[in-house]
Amino acid sequence: MEDFLKDKFKGTLFGQAIGDALGLGTEFMTKAEVRKCYPDGLADYSQIVQDCHRGRWQKGDWTDDTDMMMCIVQTIINDGELRPLSVARNFKEWFRRGPMGIGRHICNVLSIGDYTEKPEVVAKKVWEMSGKKSAANGGVMRTSVIGLLGEDVEKHAADVCRLTHADPRCVGSCAIVSLMVHSLVYEDEILPIETLVEVGSRYDKWIEPYLRMAQEDSLDALELDDESTMGYTLKTMAAGLWSLYHCGSFEEGLLAVVNAGGDADTNGAVAGSLLGARFGYENIPVRFIEGLARKNVLDEKTESLFAVLCN
Repeated sequence: MEDFLKDKFKGTLFGQAIGDALGLGTEFMTKAEVRKCYPDGLADYSQIVQDCHRGRWQKGDWTDDTDMMMCIVQTIINDGELRPLSVARNFKEWFRRGPMGIGRHICNVLSIGDYTEKPEVVAKKVWEMSGKKSAANGGVMRTSVIGLLGEDVEKHAADVCRLTHADPRCVGSCAIVSLMVHSLVYEDEILPIETLVEVGSRYDKWIEPYLRMAQEDSLDALELDDESTMGYTLKTMAAGLWSLYHCGSFEEGLLAVVNAGGDADTNGAVAGSLLGARFGYENIPVRFIEGLARKNVLDEKTESLFAVLCN
């Protein structure tokens, strides 16, 4: 049982990092641009075009999405439990180092001087200044690790989301993805849409329509490459769930999401974490693991996290 659980743990965290790293190859591209750059589809880190955006990263390296997840992982390892204020301090310290790829909303929140003292207050104020319209996917992109906690997953997902994202759509999407990871890892079960609809109804009425879109036959229904809505938390949530409900392997699901373009590193991070939680580390293609730039760091942190949460 321990080996099975560790395989699921590693699948979740490696799946997130792999989805992030591969998704960088099509980030901000339309589907037409993806086809032009990758006529046969993007399927390996070695193919990633080194333009002015992507050239800032080593091929196979992850971006800010997994950086922030690692901030949460390190907090749990250090404290032996999840303490939101400790997570906020790690976020701030990471931000001070000038990370690449950081989203505008998170930058606005973490830039405020007293963030670490009252992160939820700061995040709420930034959201209110946006006219309560900002529902970016910077919360859901890092939430996979919350699903590995043994209990109170929904509460922890909401608490960590609110450290930077106050919008109820963001909070609801984090709760749903984290609960799905938890069910896949600990119960080896895919939660049905109706269960997720019930969870979403506790947060915002707009969550249900996107959950329904995750059941559509084609990923095209989500229009992931639409410039005006890429980066929307509910689209990212739905893309990850779509891959889970429709695809029979880690590779099939991740490549479908990544090659749809849009905010593909974040969509890939969420899809990869869910697929990794479902299929496990042993069923992730070796090329994705071996080509990951910081795989040794991730392997070490996964072992430490598992020791804290499961021993």
